[in-house]
Amino acid sequence: MNRVLILVNITGLIIGISYGLHGPILPVFAKNIIGASYSELGLIGLTNFIPYMFIPLFVGILLDRFNNGYLLVLGAAINSASIYLLSIAQSVPEIMGFRILTGVAHAFFWPPCESIISNHSNEENRVKNISWFTMFFVIGFMVGPLLGTAFLEGLDITYRILFQITAFILATAIVTSLLVSRKSVKKHHERFSFSSIKEMKRFPEVIILLIFCTSSFGIILSIYPAFLNDNGMDDTAILLLFFVFGISRVISLGLAGKFARKTSQTLIAATIAVSVGLAISTIADSIITFGIAIALMGFGFSIFFPLTLEIILSKTKKGISGKIIGAYETVFGIGWAIGPTIGGPLTQMFGDQTPYLVFCVIGIGVAMLAIVCRKKLEPQKVLY
Repeated sequence: MNRVLILVNITGLIIGISYGLHGPILPVFAKNIIGASYSELGLIGLTNFIPYMFIPLFVGILLDRFNNGYLLVLGAAINSASIYLLSIAQSVPEIMGFRILTGVAHAFFWPPCESIISNHSNEENRVKNISWFTMFFVIGFMVGPLLGTAFLEGLDITYRILFQITAFILATAIVTSLLVSRKSVKKHHERFSFSSIKEMKRFPEVIILLIFCTSSFGIILSIYPAFLNDNGMDDTAILLLFFVFGISRVISLGLAGKFARKTSQTLIAATIAVSVGLAISTIADSIITFGIAIALMGFGFSIFFPLTLEIILSKTKKGISGKIIGAYETVFGIGWAIGPTIGGPLTQMFGDQTPYLVFCVIGIGVAMLAIVCRKKLEPQKVLY
């Protein structure tokens, strides 16, 4: 693995730690300290993900024009500032405003990393390299909750101090991003175009799977911690459950290279795993049963990413890979926005188990579609 990939992986690890430190606690902070309802938690999640519906398209165009490392530096800086601002939030609208910044920052973090990895990989090792990067991020996301537990329980700090610590940890990613920028390939200028949207239309089956996956993931990130809290899980239990979530994700990503040999079967299994995890969540009554549910979902969510991206990149000309990555991440943003938008009101109107039951049923339908269209869910050789 060359130096650029190592630096990108380290950057992913740092940002993953920061997300794991504050992410699972934010909904609990908003509900218990600020007084947010479930509908407002959904709105907070929505504002976090809305920028990711549009900004990645813009970033994707920049990826084919400028040094990707500079974009990564910008993302790390905005991200650090947005999380620090959470420590001074006094109302739901303030949290929503700061989460918009986080969504913008994420668009300047994930797509540039994907593009850098793609530019320093070939067909044979691209899935492995992207999986390793995601795995480093997930390892960070797994370690973060443990650090959060140590800070909250061991040092007895407040949520607001935790957000400040998180921001300073994330700021160290600016240094590694600067080092990446010195080694990144200088991009050639291309005509400003949104042709990548048309390119993505070639992959309707992949888009459907991604929207289901990311919608469900959006609910788990924005509402699930508060759901766990209302079902008897305290801060420590919630953070430990997200540690289990991280372990499941790391294991699945570590095996992604092997899973790539049977891409369509793995995506079908991932869809079923997410659906079963959602179903178990509706009947879970202990940390063990919640742990089983979140472990199943961790496998499904993580394996989706490298395999679906490989399907799309393997059928796309390398000269427009940056734009395609931007369009691909926009689909992620759409799904992440749909999840909280639907999940919050469903919880508020029909009970806290409703969104998990609804998305379980949707998942079964998506799995059946994947079985019927499995031939279209296999990667092909790159077209030049």
